[in-house]
Amino acid sequence: MDKSIHSSQQAQLRRLLKEARKAARLSQIELAQRLHAYKSYVSKYENGERRLDVIEFMAVSKAIGIDPFKLLKKLQP
Repeated sequence: MDKSIHSSQQAQLRRLLKEARKAARLSQIELAQRLHAYKSYVSKYENGERRLDVIEFMAVSKAIGIDPFKLLKKLQP
């Protein structure tokens, strides 16, 4: 198992989260405000500079307004 921040699954997860954010018509700043975080928090995980843990992923999903389980089902092994 590749635990790298640069794995293909990490890239796919970042892409799915970014697409979901844009589909929800949220800017990085707006999402960061919903998360009570800085814009750089959103920017860094979307650009692959940091990984989200499970708790953070759930919070981001909720802030975007998406079902985290449906998003995870889209990840290809």
